[in-house]
Amino acid sequence: MTKKIFKKIIAYIILVEAKLVLKKYKPKIIAVTGSVGKTTSKDAIYAALSQFYFIRKSLKTLNTDIGVPLTIIGCPNGWSNPFVWMKNILEGIALIILPNVYPKWLVLEIGIDKPGDMEYITSWLKPDIVVLTRLSKVPVHVEFFSSPQAVMEEKGKLVKAVKPNGVVILNADDEDVLAFRGVTKARTILFSADTDHDTNHGADLVASNYAVTYEEKAGEQVPTGITFRLDYDSTSIPVTIYGSLGHQYVYTCLAALSVGVSQGLNLVKLASALSSYETPPGRMKILEGIKNSILIDDTYNSSPVALASALDALADLKSGRKIAVLGDMLELGKYSTEEHRTAGARVAEVADVLITIGVRARFFAEGALGVGGGGEARATHAKKMKEKNIIKFEDSKQAKEFLKKFIKKGDIVLLKGSQSMRVERVTEGLLAHPEYSVDLLVRQDKDWLKRQ
Repeated sequence: MTKKIFKKIIAYIILVEAKLVLKKYKPKIIAVTGSVGKTTSKDAIYAALSQFYFIRKSLKTLNTDIGVPLTIIGCPNGWSNPFVWMKNILEGIALIILPNVYPKWLVLEIGIDKPGDMEYITSWLKPDIVVLTRLSKVPVHVEFFSSPQAVMEEKGKLVKAVKPNGVVILNADDEDVLAFRGVTKARTILFSADTDHDTNHGADLVASNYAVTYEEKAGEQVPTGITFRLDYDSTSIPVTIYGSLGHQYVYTCLAALSVGVSQGLNLVKLASALSSYETPPGRMKILEGIKNSILIDDTYNSSPVALASALDALADLKSGRKIAVLGDMLELGKYSTEEHRTAGARVAEVADVLITIGVRARFFAEGALGVGGGGEARATHAKKMKEKNIIKFEDSKQAKEFLKKFIKKGDIVLLKGSQSMRVERVTEGLLAHPEYSVDLLVRQDKDWLKRQ
């Protein structure tokens, strides 16, 4: 009880300080939300605009009712350390009282966990630009809401909070995102990866010609990133992202470029900045694995739509035995079993081997085999996986020890799971250079490493 009271008091003080900082320095605010792609879009926006402005972004995923104020005052999460929290409060006071050089722009990632979260944040935060990335038919945290639609409506409150002279940037390829075009009178910019003008709703920025880039290493063709063409107005330019895979990074770049063009910035310079953009750990990162294998590390979190994107990226890759290492998808409530089975059916189409981690992940196996609760109907016209190619484990430690022996040269290993499944521990055990794990993987700070 005492700990909860302390937490509430600290959160209130940090919030008051954040409000006063905004009032004093009046930075322009870019707020990013969605079910998928918030963090990567936030980071890409920062990478693109930092070439032009003094800008600050949310650290890691500080996107909650306490994380957003912490970003505004420029302090880290103190977790359970009262000394860090006292230091944060003092730094906030100094920022308010003393003259300081403060960022002209803030890129804030805004997430929600339960009903009312977005309404609470928008009661005091009024963005100049809102970016809505992608929504999911079955989003993470849906078990805390009455329906997936309720999650979408909660996230959509950010669009309604944009300043009257602001800009709303929407993914035109997502019908649920596009629907929010009608709830704001602010200027709207649409982006799309669909070149058909009729189906992309006349998007302002359009991507095409997506491809995976490769280089030869030890006699193997190794993926290095992605490339695509961007068309905007009468300009057409190539865009390249190194170190990560997946069509979702096309949308990440489109979001960043949309923010840039909304401010009249040079498109070529924006694209050039993105080519040096360091994609965040745990989000489709290409890593060197043991025995000259390739690891596709997507272990930050998992949801149905994010997993579908990861499996599509795995399907795009040429050569090599493809292994999908998948942990439970959590917080899906009543949708959990069916969503795991549906994803499993897709695994059977794109992977040679399936490794499951956790109790819920066993339904991946059912889907891959084409059995159980509608799984057979889903897989009627799809490839089914042989039972001998599916191996199930209770936890990440068991999976890691098995894979150390199982992996061989040329294998491509996709690793993904919800945060609590700690699938990054499997990735760490398979790294060719584990000494760099602190920089390469998610959840490597002391507090996470101590957790079981």
